[in-house]
Amino acid sequence: MSTARDIMHPGAECIGEDDTLESAARMMRDLHVGALPICGKDDRLHGIITDRDIIVRCIAEGGDPRQMTAREMAQGTPIWVDVDADQDEVLRLMESNKIRRLPVMDGQRIVGMISEANLATHLDERRMHQFAESIYSAQPTN
Repeated sequence: MSTARDIMHPGAECIGEDDTLESAARMMRDLHVGALPICGKDDRLHGIITDRDIIVRCIAEGGDPRQMTAREMAQGTPIWVDVDADQDEVLRLMESNKIRRLPVMDGQRIVGMISEANLATHLDERRMHQFAESIYSAQPTN
């Protein structure tokens, strides 16, 4: 059975918690990604910011992405998975939390991200359909 290490996209560039949403948007554009982990000065995971967060929780609310920081987008305790967790644990975490992106941690260091695209290359069609139904049955959070 596959592990998180097998499924993940290795490497994950963090946005600093004090960086602006404008910087996050540029970083997403340059890296061709839709989400970034938010890391603090302690180099620990503090959350995730998505392109949707920037649009819905900043711009649509009249916020200024040149002023608002990534820290302001980090809500609650981040959901993550250990690098050695099996595929079932990855799916359980993503489905139960209705999330489409999952940081992969090795100890206290982020080593990769798992997205729907990563899952699509590791799951059979039936299981991928089941995952999609579970995630999209409610409003996605990231």
